[in-house]
Amino acid sequence: MTGNRGAEDPAGDPAGWGDWQRWVEGVDWSDWRSWLQRLATIDWAAGPWPGIPWEGEPQQHAVIPLTVRAFGEDEPGERMAGQLAAAWPAFRRWWQEGANARPDAEQARARLAQHMPELVPTWQRLTAMLGGDPVAGAALALWNPPPFLTGCSQAAVLPGGPALIRNYDWDYRLFDATVARTAYGGRRVLGMLDCLWGLLDGVNDAGLALSLTFGGRPQVGEGFGIPLVIRYVLQVCGTVEEAVRTLQRIPVHMSYNVTALDRAGRRATVYLAPDRPPQVTDRVVATNYQGTVEWPPYAAAIRTVERQELLEELLTAGADVGQVVAACLRDPLYATRFSTGFGTLYTAEYRPAEGIARYHWPGQTWTHSLDKLGSDSIQVQLDPSQR
Repeated sequence: MTGNRGAEDPAGDPAGWGDWQRWVEGVDWSDWRSWLQRLATIDWAAGPWPGIPWEGEPQQHAVIPLTVRAFGEDEPGERMAGQLAAAWPAFRRWWQEGANARPDAEQARARLAQHMPELVPTWQRLTAMLGGDPVAGAALALWNPPPFLTGCSQAAVLPGGPALIRNYDWDYRLFDATVARTAYGGRRVLGMLDCLWGLLDGVNDAGLALSLTFGGRPQVGEGFGIPLVIRYVLQVCGTVEEAVRTLQRIPVHMSYNVTALDRAGRRATVYLAPDRPPQVTDRVVATNYQGTVEWPPYAAAIRTVERQELLEELLTAGADVGQVVAACLRDPLYATRFSTGFGTLYTAEYRPAEGIARYHWPGQTWTHSLDKLGSDSIQVQLDPSQR
């Protein structure tokens, strides 16, 4: 899962985040730890999956074991039902404790039908899997979710590709750690799950790959949580042009950068925001700002400009896929502050022409394709001493 689920605001608001603007601005952003310590109030012992890192306090210096799982299921069935049953209790708490107004199930369905109607049949099936709970119906539509943000870096690389390469940087205790190959609505999609059935990144059988980064702005508005938007675009679009048109019309609740790459090597990054029109760019690299740094303390804390400039320099110098992946697995692109909630949980390499997804960690690679998944799980080690 993505986000700060369950954290209290600075005033100790029992409802959760209280005033989001005050929550994020009342922190010394020059010290990343001073913000992430807000997570200390989360009841991690209530995590839904015994034996994986949802339980317990973050480990300060030790190597952290992480299990990442994979499943394939064309339509929601036994595997997705199990995924939902495991994730829903914690997700429900996060959903209900958020600061901004939660929609009811009918409001959420109306927004889904308005903006992403092709998802409605799957939404209905998933809601039924959670017993028809109206809270589940609202949460699965991901309309106006509580605020959340991540780090991340991504680049669309042509030499040795095309390939979309990205680092996902966040708290290992808030990670769904599940790769899914689905065919909802008929189109096969392979990617990393988030927010129950959304995606952080992925590739489809039409030859399109997508990934996201946080846009580096704290504004919150009406719209969808970005993982469901990524899911939708991969289910209905086949080219970068189609993806860009679709991203431009769907409202999002926070600022995100979405990079798209298709099998023909066409590339684009779209800057999305809740308070201004989408901006379509020809940038092939995105970290955590939208052309101009608008939240300087945040940008400095996570080295967002440094990471973007490094990736741009690599591509300008003609770096190929292998070289960019290698760079993503070392400093400064590879983050190791796992104990303070900001570490690289995986490096993804999506190849839209072949329908292949590779997930990399230092010394390990896990490969899947739309035609055939790899092993059901992989055990990795998050090492804070890795450089």
